[in-house]
Amino acid sequence: MRVSAVNRSWLRLAVMLVLLGSLSGCAMFAPAPPERQSNICEIFREQPDWYDAAKASEQRWGTPISTQMAFIERESSFRSHVRPPRTYLLGFIPWKRPSSAYGYAQALDPVWGEYQDDVGGIFASRSDMEDATDFIGWYNARTQRMTGVSLNNPRHLYLAYHQGQGGYNRGSYRGKPAVLRAAREVATNASRYRSQLPSCEAEFQCDAFYQVWPFCRG
Repeated sequence: MRVSAVNRSWLRLAVMLVLLGSLSGCAMFAPAPPERQSNICEIFREQPDWYDAAKASEQRWGTPISTQMAFIERESSFRSHVRPPRTYLLGFIPWKRPSSAYGYAQALDPVWGEYQDDVGGIFASRSDMEDATDFIGWYNARTQRMTGVSLNNPRHLYLAYHQGQGGYNRGSYRGKPAVLRAAREVATNASRYRSQLPSCEAEFQCDAFYQVWPFCRG
């Protein structure tokens, strides 16, 4: 039976709506950003699985939990599917995005591909907190190897994260007030998170069904 041009148009529209619904559904069911992002205890109380993800990354790569969370707060405000806003052609036509940054860690396509090839695997997702924290740990470990920056120096880790290790070694961040300001803010936030975490960390270390806070420790 022949399908008329009108019917074909409706069929294409239906397929597009299904695809758009599937894509928006991924964001729809993502965790909402924490309400109190200035307090790491409140962040983990809303999303205790995020503590497990950050702790696993810290144990694997060495970047402190507080620094990982400060990076993510700065990059995405804990929004799982965020991208840079589109630019506009002629002031009103939606156009290209300024970069391919995506997800919690705002990882760019090329370096995310390197991470997947190295350790993450093809199913790693930038909109998954476990993969995002592992990516940050992996990237910072590479920064330490390539630049000598300590994993306990969130300001300079962030400069290398933003500019790339090569850019950091060239000092490309110098003369960029916005980048320097962002790095200072990350360092301040990491310090605050680091001071807050000991007061509540035991709450998130009760992983087994038989463990009850406050009678368990990591």
